[in-house]
Amino acid sequence: MSTPPVDGLEARIAPGGSAPVRRRPAWHPATVASVATETPNARRIVLDVPTWPGNDPGQHLDLRLTAEDGYQASRSYSIASAGAGTRVTLAVDRVEGGEVSPFLVDAIDVGDAVDVHGPLGGWFVWRPGASDRPVQLIAGGSGIVPLLPMVTAHAEADDPVPFRLLYATRTPEDVFFREELDAALRATAPLEVTHVYSRRAPSGSGEPVGRLTRERLGGSVLGPDVGALVYVCGSTPFVEQVLRWLGELGHDLSDVRAERFGGA
Repeated sequence: MSTPPVDGLEARIAPGGSAPVRRRPAWHPATVASVATETPNARRIVLDVPTWPGNDPGQHLDLRLTAEDGYQASRSYSIASAGAGTRVTLAVDRVEGGEVSPFLVDAIDVGDAVDVHGPLGGWFVWRPGASDRPVQLIAGGSGIVPLLPMVTAHAEADDPVPFRLLYATRTPEDVFFREELDAALRATAPLEVTHVYSRRAPSGSGEPVGRLTRERLGGSVLGPDVGALVYVCGSTPFVEQVLRWLGELGHDLSDVRAERFGGA
């Protein structure tokens, strides 16, 4: 996950452009408000966090489970929602052999209590109006989670900055947040979405099927001459490969922000 600022504080400009609001990460009691199937291997979990201070698009949190015998386990999860509300949305992909994700996907239910620590991360963040540079998002599988609130915030703000998303999954059924992405495409804010399916494409789509390649990446993302901010999120092998290809294609890697995830 991305690294929190050194001083442990998150800053953002308050509505109306007033002085920055300082938000100190803290532990908050949370209750599961709803659960729903996101993909065949993933679950969407909405938490009610009464003391949540809000979060920016792209931030994450630590979630802690406590067993009846007092044993605790915690993992970091990207936040699929943003803004000032006290409802926090997560989308968790099951990692076989993991300690926490199988429970969150298969067992946690409405009314269950957990603890969350956050909001965390000030680097892997995009805010409407913060920059006029185009934005390129690149996601592999559940790596779409921290990128979705960027897409949603961009659409809701009717931000004029060009946005482009390259989203690699195995099949159409493995796409997270299909309805939210479709809604953002219907908005007036400029957005292009390219799907790459490694195993099966939608019927009649005519899209080539196969793993993402350097050539497909180069033909789908904004070019290095555009000066875009690039956000990449996915498994460690996916992110490392994409970063290598971006460098070979001439992108300035100092403009690229990356988050990786592993077993949980």
